[in-house]
Amino acid sequence: MQRALALARHAAARGEVPVGAVLVHAGHIVGEGFNQPISSHDPTAHAEIVALRNAAVHVSNYRLPDTTLYVTLEPCTMCIGAMMHARVGRLVFAAREPRAGAVCSQLQLCEHQSYNHKIQWSEGVLAAESSALLTAFFKARR
Repeated sequence: MQRALALARHAAARGEVPVGAVLVHAGHIVGEGFNQPISSHDPTAHAEIVALRNAAVHVSNYRLPDTTLYVTLEPCTMCIGAMMHARVGRLVFAAREPRAGAVCSQLQLCEHQSYNHKIQWSEGVLAAESSALLTAFFKARR
């Protein structure tokens, strides 16, 4: 999660919402990303999607079983869908996203019965640091 926070800080420095993500397999980082929809002109360039794309290229497979995604903010609907399709095994996120969180805040997509894959998840790792980074970013923008 420390690496994900560093990536989130990088996103903030570029004027992007400070979210970072790291995908790990067997103790090694196989993909990472930070929010970049503004700079890349790509509405799907959330940190999680960028990390999944990076990992898929790295391992030459769109399926990413037995991996853990560490992300600084609770994922949205799009990102949960991508994780399901990639078969990510576990999700660890720092802070909840009360407006659009799709794991526990607004929706519980990891528990949805329509998916043929289940993602184990946990929350709260470095939550205070992630929340402080997000709060400072949006306060500066106001």
